[in-house]
Amino acid sequence: MSGETGLTRSATIAVLVENEAGVLARVIGLFSGRGYNIDSLTVAAIDEDRGRSRITVATRGTEQVIEQIKAQLNRIVPVHRVADLTAEGPHVARELALIKVVATGEPRGQALQIADAFRAKIVDTTIESFVFELTGSTDKIDAFLDLMRPLGLAEISRSGVAAIARGTRTII
Repeated sequence: MSGETGLTRSATIAVLVENEAGVLARVIGLFSGRGYNIDSLTVAAIDEDRGRSRITVATRGTEQVIEQIKAQLNRIVPVHRVADLTAEGPHVARELALIKVVATGEPRGQALQIADAFRAKIVDTTIESFVFELTGSTDKIDAFLDLMRPLGLAEISRSGVAAIARGTRTII
C-alpha cells in the first residue's frame, strides 16, 4: 500500500507522552484542526515514576494522511514516541463494552443465548433488562451489537481500543 495514496486504511497509533495537563488537548487539537477523524481514543498513565502516559488512537485515512498524523504527533513537544501498531507488525487490540438490553419473553432468552455464544458476562440484571460486559476485538463487539439490536439494545458504553505490540517490541 505504500506509494498508493488513494486507499484508506485503519491505523491504531500508540503515543507515549509526558503525563501533564494539556497534552491530550494538543493531540485532539491536531486531529480536529486538520479534519482527521478519531474512531476511538484511550488514555491512561502507564509509568508514574517517569510521569508517562499512553494514548491509543484508532483512526483511518490514506497512507499519506496516516504518515502526516504520525509526523505531526511526533512534533508535539511532550511526545516521546509514536508507533503505528497496525503497520509495524503484529499487535493485540481489544476493547471493553457495557451493553444494556431491555427485553422480556422470547427476546430475553435469545439475548442470553447470544451472550453465552460471545462469552459476554452478565454484570447486572433486572426483570426487564440485562447489562452485558464484552471484551474483544472491535469486530466482535460490533457483531454482538448487530445481533442485540432487534432484541432490545437500549444503551452502549465502549472503552475504545487498547492495543499493544506482540513479541518483544515495545513503545517504551
